[in-house]
Amino acid sequence: MKFFVDTAEVDQIAELNDLGMVDGVTTNPSLIMKSGRDILEVTKEIADMVDGPVSAEVVALEADAMIEEGRKLAKIADNIAVKVPLTWAGLKACNTLSGEGNMVNVTLCFSANQALLAAKAGATFISPFIGRLDDINLDGMELIADIRQIYDNYGFDTQILAASIRTVNHAHQAAMIGADVMTAPPKVIKAMAEHVLTDKGLDAFLKDWEQTGQKIV
Repeated sequence: MKFFVDTAEVDQIAELNDLGMVDGVTTNPSLIMKSGRDILEVTKEIADMVDGPVSAEVVALEADAMIEEGRKLAKIADNIAVKVPLTWAGLKACNTLSGEGNMVNVTLCFSANQALLAAKAGATFISPFIGRLDDINLDGMELIADIRQIYDNYGFDTQILAASIRTVNHAHQAAMIGADVMTAPPKVIKAMAEHVLTDKGLDAFLKDWEQTGQKIV
């Protein structure tokens, strides 16, 4: 499973990247706003830092304008994945941009039918939003499973990028179902290493070690 970091905060990306935990990065207009940085500048910095895909999102609503923005974003670096919304205009932009050899991440997916359309349009990644479905009492993981089955049925190359991951349980369940990628905030990725029994066991080991009076170095 690939780990993408869902942030535009360069320092947080760098920390995880140094540990080998970053296979790519996803950004969106909200994350760019939170970073307080210019979109072209911060996206270039992130793309230079990581080897994998860096999603940069268009903000236009019409297909032709999306395509124009997408082409500009794609010129930032070779590893840019142009992010477009799952609308008819977004699907048209996806088809054109992917046809030109660009990676395209189709975002804001909330149904298996939408995911099927995105794959047909040539999407590199489909981003179903787990947490936002959970917010309205729907099962986000059921959507991941449905998309996985459909893509496997027909051999689509589009990668399932589980998005809106808010908890370590989301990460675990997405991996069990077979999502190709998950994108999560740095705090969620870090929390995956935590377990109360790990802390308890380490504390016991250290107390016993102190009693030996020994040193390793």
